[in-house]
Order: sequence, then structure tokens, then C-alpha cells
Amino acid sequence: MGKKYLFTPGPTEVPPSVLAACAEPIIHHRTLEFEQIFAEVNEGLQYVFETSNPVLTFAASGTGAMESAVANLLSAGDEALCVQGGKFGERWTELCNAYGVKATPLDVEWGKAVEPSLIEKQLKDNPALKAVFVTLSETSTGVRSDLEAIGKIVAKTPAALVVDAVSGLGATRCRTDAWHLDVVVAGSQKALMLPPGLAMVSVSDKAWALVEKSTLPKYYFDWKKAKSNLDKKTTPFTPAVSLIVALRESLRLIREETLDAALARQARMAEACRAGLEAIGIELYSQSPVEGVTVGKVPEGIKGGDFVKRLWSDFGIKVAGGQAQLKGKIFRIATMGSLDCLDIPLVISAVEMTLHRMGYPVELGKGVAAAEKVLAQPVQ
Repeated sequence: MGKKYLFTPGPTEVPPSVLAACAEPIIHHRTLEFEQIFAEVNEGLQYVFETSNPVLTFAASGTGAMESAVANLLSAGDEALCVQGGKFGERWTELCNAYGVKATPLDVEWGKAVEPSLIEKQLKDNPALKAVFVTLSETSTGVRSDLEAIGKIVAKTPAALVVDAVSGLGATRCRTDAWHLDVVVAGSQKALMLPPGLAMVSVSDKAWALVEKSTLPKYYFDWKKAKSNLDKKTTPFTPAVSLIVALRESLRLIREETLDAALARQARMAEACRAGLEAIGIELYSQSPVEGVTVGKVPEGIKGGDFVKRLWSDFGIKVAGGQAQLKGKIFRIATMGSLDCLDIPLVISAVEMTLHRMGYPVELGKGVAAAEKVLAQPVQ
């Protein structure tokens, strides 16, 4: 096999300068040098989160940040609304159940975004709800939630709005402060262009008031402990030093491009990818598509698992298949992170040739041409 290309919605490709930062000589975390790096990282995270709130960082996957939100905001027996419209929306319910929180699932058809009015109704019907858990970018379905509308609704209630932005932050607009998002959790291996291993959480004043009342057990993920150390430009436990050094570089790249330009670039990649797939007869799955991942339905007569394997074995292209009830029915192509306008024609070309080899009637080059028409337009 020759070159390998990573088009999974996490982990994503890591830019060379970020990889080089990962390989820098290790430094001790209880030093002025680390404090200066950590302070720079925290400022950069606030820029990407679009918040003035403190952003806590843990050595964990994004799920660790999600678990920390449940453990720090709630107490056993508290009630919470969990919007379920995919594999990761369901994770909120699972985490609440694990901690003895009474989760009320709001089931949404996979492939569709939740109607904000349904959340509003739940909050009116049950004023005891302490938190509303939603997902910005549902990686399993490629669906984007309308957080701006949801934020306006939840802000009028005592409940905290908690957002899984693990695959959304940096790829999809997420105005934490302006949209009244009380807690936003993220992970390093998506649009932040790092290896897996870091989890981040922004916390509003409204959320901190709930933290003060929470009685659920927590130790490593104790937000109050993390916040007191953040004020001293350090962490309560040994941090993932190399990843934090690399995060400084990835945040530098984002700020150099500007967040607005990075979001626009990824939106353009997603538009081109969707156009390329549709041109060769691939039906898109999401009815409210997110920028960071494009989801196509596996064509009739093609085995989804075999299709994903052939993309890898024949062309070194790694995409993701479906999860749970969508296993074998969809494939997911990342359009987030450091991708540029030459990457999308590459993956569309591989999709075309793989389908052709598997006997699916596809006009070679048609999808590539459709993608190029989008990408050839001058950047506004």
C-alpha cells in the first residue's frame, strides 16, 4: 500500500507543525515554562469556544468531558432532559443513568435535527429539569442542532444547557456566550487537529451555581479543583504535556487563519463533498447537515462494510461506516480540520472508483467534476 489518507470524523489528519510540536522535548508541568504555554492555550481555547468563561482541560477523551458535566452539575435524583438523535445523543442518557440522574429521553428520528419547540414543551411540562443535554454535531448521523434557538429557550429557565461539541467545535459555529450555552464540551481529535487525549469544558456562571449544589461523586474530574488550578495557570494533576504543547500550535494555526475563515473553509469542503456524492447518485443521509462530516447512504446492492474496507485496501482512504442501526447502511467522510480544496476531489475519486470496481454503475469523474465546480469558485 502506498499513501494513506485519513477522512474519518475523528481522529482527523494532524498538520505537520502540530506533529512536530508533539515531538518537542518533554518539559515539567510545574514550571514557569509550562504555565506560560498553558495560559496561551487557555486564551486560544476561549477564542475558539467564543467565550469569556473559563475553559477547563483534562487528559481524557471527549466522553470524559461529557461525564464530568453530569458529575459536576447534578445530584442523584435530579432530573435532566437528554436529546437523543444518534449514538452520541444517547450517550448523555447513559451517563445520567450511570450517576443516578433521572434522564428523560427526547427521541428524535436519526437523520433529523431536534425541533427546539419540543425542548420548550418539555421544560414547560417539567420545571424540575435541572439540565438539558444536546449535541451540536451528531457524528453518527451528520446532523447539526440549532443551538442558537435552543439556547434562547433554555436561558429563560433555571436549567443549564449542556452541549456535546466534541465533533463540532472549530468546524461548526458555536457561539458559547452569545447563544447562552452553559456548558460546552470538546475533544482534541476533531477540528482542533490533534491526536486523541485532551478534553475541554467551558462553564458559565449559571452552570457554576449548579456546581456548588452538586453532590455527585467526583475526584479527577472535579471542576472546582480544576478551576482553582486554572487560576494559577496549571492543572491539579499531571497534564498531557505534549498534547498541550501541540494544542498551542493548532490554536495558533486557527487564529492565523481566523476562526471565521476556518469555519467557512470547512463549510466549503462539506458543500463540495455533498455535491460530489449526489452527482454520482449517492443519497445524503442527514436532513440538517453539519459541516464537519458528510454522510452518504450506501447504494442498493453494495455491502457497506465491504465498501469501507475496499476504500482502504484499494486506495488507502479511511472513512467511517455506520454505527448501531446504521451499520452497513451509511458511510461518513470527515470534512473538518486541516482539509483543503484538493482533498475532497481525492476522496470523491476514490469513492467513484471503488463503487465502479464493486459493480455499481457510476460515471467516473462526474462526482469529481461536481465537487470541483464548488471548489473552483473564488473564496469570498
